[in-house]
Amino acid sequence: MNAPEFDAVFRPVRTGRAVQETLDRLLQLVRLGVVGAGTRLPPERELSQRLSVSRVTLREALRELAAAGYVESRRGRYGGTFVVRDLPSPRRAERLGAAELDDLLRLRRAVEPGAAELAAARRLSSAARQHLTGAFAEAADAEPADYRRRDSRLHLAIAEVTTSGSLTGVVADVRMRITALLDDIPLTRCNRERSDVQHARILEAILAGDPAAARAAMAEHVESTAVLLRAFVT
Repeated sequence: MNAPEFDAVFRPVRTGRAVQETLDRLLQLVRLGVVGAGTRLPPERELSQRLSVSRVTLREALRELAAAGYVESRRGRYGGTFVVRDLPSPRRAERLGAAELDDLLRLRRAVEPGAAELAAARRLSSAARQHLTGAFAEAADAEPADYRRRDSRLHLAIAEVTTSGSLTGVVADVRMRITALLDDIPLTRCNRERSDVQHARILEAILAGDPAAARAAMAEHVESTAVLLRAFVT
């Protein structure tokens, strides 16, 4: 589990549909790689406090998550709730119209280049730099089946080091929607190699403390994905 300052995605549930939003938040943690396959979830008391829900609500959401095949309970001294090692295949996303896709891509253009710029503008601690380089290495080394999740985790890490919980929450929501669409598109070697090169440029600019270069590199990366999505989704 990452350090608390980089877990802004564990933000409180605030709507009146507590069980459903808790389930959505837990699924987000798993699908975006915040809690990796085979990893134990935080204890119920900690999760309920961080999500600001009752233990009853949390347990109901965990039961739904287990029924969907994402987590399993283990008993004994080292028991708890664990993310399964082989995650279920993602459900096919509903096909979007051109206007809906453009709306999502405009939102992404607004938030992700901005997050990269803000990350580069901060004086990053050694822990923050390690958080970024670790997420980058995991994406670069990921097996094809796990690449998109590790890719999302890197993008989320960039938002997290800005220390803006609100921005991290928006990026997490956008990444969930983008990843759901990308899961229906074959991951080709060419696309992955291009993505890895772009990730390296983004990371280099952030670590060098160059906000303009970080924003430009992320904008180029976001536009590459937009071209791919327009070709396959609409």
